[in-house]
Amino acid sequence: MDFITGETLLIDKPVGWTSFDIVKRVRSTLTRRYGLKKLKVGHAGTLDPLASGVMIVVTGRSTKMIEQLQAGVKEYIATIALGATTPSFDLETEIDARYPTDHITRQLVEQTLSRFTGRIEQIPPAFSACKIDGKRAYELARKGKEVDLKPKILVIDEIELLEFSPVSITVRVVCSKGTYIRALARDIGQALRSGGHLTALRRTRVGDALIGDCLEIDRTVELLREVDITLPENPDLIPEKLSQRFSQTKI
Repeated sequence: MDFITGETLLIDKPVGWTSFDIVKRVRSTLTRRYGLKKLKVGHAGTLDPLASGVMIVVTGRSTKMIEQLQAGVKEYIATIALGATTPSFDLETEIDARYPTDHITRQLVEQTLSRFTGRIEQIPPAFSACKIDGKRAYELARKGKEVDLKPKILVIDEIELLEFSPVSITVRVVCSKGTYIRALARDIGQALRSGGHLTALRRTRVGDALIGDCLEIDRTVELLREVDITLPENPDLIPEKLSQRFSQTKI
């Protein structure tokens, strides 16, 4: 495999790891193998530390394809706690308010979810990487400063209710780039005349990359240490196929 010219790795990011942690682990493994001080490694789509699932990691000249890869449709499985909110819209922060849930029924949830399909406006979370005057929104939010973010237009193709109780729902969401599932949890809670925050999130698809094609990070590192690596015969050549999977690679 030629990681300098460019390769694509599909990794199942575990809960507790940042997206940068994954990139750093891959980069450090490859630079040691090549004997290089530097090697371009990037990812196509950030996942929060509390989320797991599909991460597309690209190396070398394939990093030029990041924007294209990020544009792929995303699929998530999300669990939303109802009746309570947090400032970050997930478990990063403590519950700050509680609301009634006795009125919430499966029928009400299904009717409410149908209102979130198609083109919708969404205000990103204050605890996000959006920039305000050159600073990340989460940096301001963590200092207790007010964060004013403008709504963005995005597309939600599908929302399917997988599990229901009056205090918790699990949904499958198929959506466009830029969708914050944490913000969706907030908005669904509000639409149910209650509150909501995300308690679990797993990304199961990015474009053509499916969770079943991904490897755990430890297994990925094992293969990177074992697989034959080569230097590009033509340094100016960028491979056309950038979606190679370890499962399709002869080791």
